Amino acid sequence: MPFARAVAADGWLHVSGQVPMENGEVIEGGTVAQCHRAIQQLLAILKEAGYGPEHVVRCGVWLDDARDFPSFNKVFKEYFGENPPARACVQSSLMVDAKVEIDCVAYKRP
Repeated sequence: MPFARAVAADGWLHVSGQVPMENGEVIEGGTVAQCHRAIQQLLAILKEAGYGPEHVVRCGVWLDDARDFPSFNKVFKEYFGENPPARACVQSSLMVDAKVEIDCVAYKRP
């Protein structure tokens, strides 16, 4: 996999930070729409590498506004179910239009 997207070693897959983009541009919309797009991108990279959401053990989440964490959690649950992987969330100023960035670590026994 290109290093810009993910790195795999010994069953571990580290997917780099994904911001909600299409055609090289951050998508318009609020936090919920951007969370959906960023998670969809993350899942597409996992699938390309032969992993699924069930292999994700940890996600890192950067939100432009920490008050959006409950909204993020609702979207996260849609993709990862009732028992989602561990996640660490921090507030950080992102690009001008980006409201979220997500990365993850997944593991699948080789």
